[in-house]
Amino acid sequence: MLVVSVLNGIARDAGYGRELEPLVAHQLSTLYGMTLLGVVIGAYAWRWPFASAAAAWRAGCLWLALTVAFEFIFFRYVTGHSWSELLANYDLAAGRLWPLLLLWIALAPEVFRRLWRR
Repeated sequence: MLVVSVLNGIARDAGYGRELEPLVAHQLSTLYGMTLLGVVIGAYAWRWPFASAAAAWRAGCLWLALTVAFEFIFFRYVTGHSWSELLANYDLAAGRLWPLLLLWIALAPEVFRRLWRR
């Protein structure tokens, strides 16, 4: 999941993000991220099916917590973004779609568990 997310960010920063308004690039990157993470999570759930809904929810919540922790630790302490910059990504009213990606990370394991029932 981390590799896919990093590659998505590189594609945005080195590619289409140079040609688009920052908000549009963020929105497009978030949608690409949701799609790519859906592929990864779906493949994981296919290969190693979750034993129960509870197991899928635990995985989703763990992946959500790890994503948020990485985001705040890496972007605050490694790249030096301010707290206000980081928190701005959570403002749906301003067109920021990041909370939707986080919601998808939490929900996707259960979604794919149901889709891939055998």
